[in-house]
Amino acid sequence: MDLAGLQKLLDAVVGARVACVGDVMVDRFVYGDVSRTSPEAPVPVLALGRETAMLGGAGNVARNVAALGGKAALAGLIGDDAAGKEALRMISAEAGMESHLISDPGRPTTVKTRYVASGQQLLRVDSEDASPAVRDTEKKIADSARYAAEGAGAILLSDYGKGAVTQKVIEACLEARARGAVLIVDSKARSFARYGAADIVKPNASELARATDLPTETDEEVEAALKHALELSRCKAVLVTRAAKGMSLAVRGEGVRHYPGRPREVFDVSGAGDTALAALGLALAAGQSMDDAVSFALLASGVVVGKAGTATATPRELVEAEIAAHLAPAEAKLASPAQMAQQAADWRKQGLKVGFTNGCFDILHKGHVAYLAQARAWCDRLIVAVNSDASVRALKGEGRPVNDLESRAMVLAGLAGVDLVTAFDEDTPLKLIEAARPDVLIKGADYTVEGVVGHELVQGWGGEVKLAPLVDGYSTTAAIARMTGKDT
Repeated sequence: MDLAGLQKLLDAVVGARVACVGDVMVDRFVYGDVSRTSPEAPVPVLALGRETAMLGGAGNVARNVAALGGKAALAGLIGDDAAGKEALRMISAEAGMESHLISDPGRPTTVKTRYVASGQQLLRVDSEDASPAVRDTEKKIADSARYAAEGAGAILLSDYGKGAVTQKVIEACLEARARGAVLIVDSKARSFARYGAADIVKPNASELARATDLPTETDEEVEAALKHALELSRCKAVLVTRAAKGMSLAVRGEGVRHYPGRPREVFDVSGAGDTALAALGLALAAGQSMDDAVSFALLASGVVVGKAGTATATPRELVEAEIAAHLAPAEAKLASPAQMAQQAADWRKQGLKVGFTNGCFDILHKGHVAYLAQARAWCDRLIVAVNSDASVRALKGEGRPVNDLESRAMVLAGLAGVDLVTAFDEDTPLKLIEAARPDVLIKGADYTVEGVVGHELVQGWGGEVKLAPLVDGYSTTAAIARMTGKDT
């Protein structure tokens, strides 16, 4: 799908109604820092920082439908507890979502709590009752699924095995499908046969392997497993998500098609399958072709794996990702001040620690590389602000910079540890610091903390200032002196 096709698809999905049915959970993320191990046991000690929570499971599917411009009707099961009330508050706070959740006072809301430090999960704690819903509760979920599906172009059934997706609920979804909606199942079950004549079952590669008892590493193995999955079930198609390898689709009577993925920086795979399901279902609900729907799902899931936590993808991010796919990796890191501010805000929402440093970086040398590597070690994402040519000239005098702004920015962007490069024309980067609101402000050890521009701002909003050691004997001024024969 090219950029024009993506824009057309994004317009088409606006307002499309999608029923999201199944296991609803609360995903909680507790962030902190680890600087020591416990004296009581060989485990890290997490110094608590902040905590975030969002809807998971079918709730995350609904969040993604709404984020992409659709209308999500969410049907599922929660407990009559604090977490259940929290889930309802989150739904009411989201535009484009409506709740048809059933509350059962006899069971807890499913909660997954992940403890994270430096972008890495240390531990996940699950609080749940995975027993199937029964009697009145089961009937209420089935009825709510039917109601949510009224007027929907797609029904997305998320079966995480947490008790909400019983046979009666599946039958209710199949009945609603008969009225014209496409039924897509995201299954963690051992057998796909339980979903009857669903339109699409969407496992990942390991789930497909478990359901068929066949390997799913190579294209050939996946093709065999997909064909066997169709033989074992009555569904019309099976779409397997294969992480960086893309997706593969088997349609009954039509063979297997492979959709290659794009190389992505993977930060967190939590909820990527939910995003793929939401994008696929939303596109099909809006009447798009299967090929375009799968391409849309690949693009959306590729965006969220670069985020921390259970995330969503927005139309703006999809457009930016499509544009970036046609740029060199370094070019994709270049940003205007406004783009930098938006990206920094997005990173902070994901729980990432944002670092900021600045300089002329005229002739990049060993000292610069070591400095930037240290800066990146203090944060999860590093922004480098570069003085414009006029700004360098004002600071360094005539004859500088040796390399123009575009060259300096591209070389910096080519470093693996640099996540974004922007430029400023003023004497100091104070305006950029205000816009980026970094968690960590970094300068060289030839400064004092009090001498770093913007230190009051950063410390005022709870950030910190770090001074990186310099490598002796390396500087742009010294390099120029050696080249001109003025090295004394």
